[in-house]
Amino acid sequence: MTLRVANCSGFYGDRLSAAREMVEGGPIDVLTGDWLAELTMLILAGNRLKGRPGYAPTFLRQLEDVLGPCLDRGIKIVTNAGGLDPAGCAEAVHELAARLGLSPSVAHVTGDDLTGTPLDLVNADTGERLDAAPLTANAYLGGRPIAAALSAGADVVVTGRVTDAALVTGPGIWRYGWGPADLDPLAGSVVAGHIIECGCQATGGNYPFFQDVPDLAHCGFPLAELRPDGSSVITKHPGTGGLVSVGTVTAQLVYELGGPRYLGPDVVARFDTITLAGDGPDRVLVSGVRGEPPPGTLKVAVNHLGGYRNTMTLVLTGLDVEAKARVAEEAVWARIPRESFDAVDVTLTESGLLRITVMDADERTAGRAFSSAVVETGLASYPGFYGLTPPGNATPYGIYWPVLVPASGVRPRVFVNGAEIPVPAVPAGPHPPSSLPAPEPPLTSEPFGPATSQHGAGGASTHADGGAGGEESVWMPLGRIVGARSGDKGGNANLGVWAGTRDRYAWLAATLTPDRLKRLLPHLAAYRIDRYELPNLKALNFVVHGLLGRGVAASPRMDPQAKALGEELRARPLHIPTALLD
Repeated sequence: MTLRVANCSGFYGDRLSAAREMVEGGPIDVLTGDWLAELTMLILAGNRLKGRPGYAPTFLRQLEDVLGPCLDRGIKIVTNAGGLDPAGCAEAVHELAARLGLSPSVAHVTGDDLTGTPLDLVNADTGERLDAAPLTANAYLGGRPIAAALSAGADVVVTGRVTDAALVTGPGIWRYGWGPADLDPLAGSVVAGHIIECGCQATGGNYPFFQDVPDLAHCGFPLAELRPDGSSVITKHPGTGGLVSVGTVTAQLVYELGGPRYLGPDVVARFDTITLAGDGPDRVLVSGVRGEPPPGTLKVAVNHLGGYRNTMTLVLTGLDVEAKARVAEEAVWARIPRESFDAVDVTLTESGLLRITVMDADERTAGRAFSSAVVETGLASYPGFYGLTPPGNATPYGIYWPVLVPASGVRPRVFVNGAEIPVPAVPAGPHPPSSLPAPEPPLTSEPFGPATSQHGAGGASTHADGGAGGEESVWMPLGRIVGARSGDKGGNANLGVWAGTRDRYAWLAATLTPDRLKRLLPHLAAYRIDRYELPNLKALNFVVHGLLGRGVAASPRMDPQAKALGEELRARPLHIPTALLD
């Protein structure tokens, strides 16, 4: 007996045809879609201020294609597209259904919105206290409210802010009746949810070895065949493009990851216990996942208005690029002093792009006053001057601020066709201590400081050029033998690196310390980096603290979500032992 849970959206803006493809492409039991990222909540808040819906309207466009077939086949639909207005989204589903001549049972989940509730606004990452008024504040709920809605007969379940994995955990609880003490099955469902939540990233999308992925242009979306014990098989519909392999699944497992303990409201999933194995073409078995009791707190994603920002980009070509950048900056600041702004970021890329970003509480200061000053230098600056951006107004930006609240103080509520139903209470902690051994503590490199390790295994540095003693080696890009995937975790970036064989992993773990990572990517030197080992996945995960500043919406980086950090690393050369090059 399995529960086939499909994904049809990995972000707000994903492929509109995906829902129809998943319903028509083969048998499924539940159709899920993830629309919400930390940035999405801020976008929806802006939409709501402008009188637009506070939910993701693209969900309704997808639903129009599949609502009838899903009702006919008994396919449940679970989505977090409700965003900041789950009730409004549920009402829009009813209106769509009426126009189509259909009568689904529609549930919506609330209780995540804590805006206006007194909160202890201490940043969970940095310890700072917020002194601004939150624009949004949404707790990450778990899967039990979704399960309650499905148990009450809902055909469509619309939520606001839940964990991404809850879209799989909720249906698992509904189908298999897992209780709060069923930690291992719950943890397995969380891992399955983490794998399929980002759509095609589990089936070959954004894969470092993309040359191995057939027909990537028509990449199929993933589905998880979830079993009663929490194990699952990750696969895709036959005849679709893409690839499901141990490599593509590993790539997604290390995406947007912190340490081996993956905290959630239903369970703590231990990523250092996951076992992956091929189960046939385009099928990967995920098993062995162990769970620990959930923490007594829930994360709350707070967003507030940070001010206004503006960016001008100049192109530097030919000789003396760095000197040209200095001339360009001097010319700009001669017209509008750098000190005029609350914050300034100047970045010169390897490709010769000079990006100047200013931020200020005053919209006019960061607006035309700045961009016009840059344009005014056009005939009195470096040779070959030209820009990529015309003078423009400043735009508002938001700041992401994660905080923690007691889980007992958050009450999920479920409504089915407008009528509230009870949600079974989950016993509050304290929970009994976990019987699992604690994960190894991270290997840490402080800003500009030497690496320190609290344990011996995997912490030793090797020969300075990346070889091992006098072992025969080849100077080549690291990415020829390892994969990497990177992403954002609030103001931090994560960088997962994995190898395909045990020998390669052993070399990788001994070689790629946080200090060496800083030498390979010097722009990371100013940040604290923690390295976590996942030998079961033959992977390392690095967390770069503070690289993204105040979060994606406020980051001045050209790559504000650190998506390319992994590929930057893979392009760096090292001396790699020839024995690993088979």
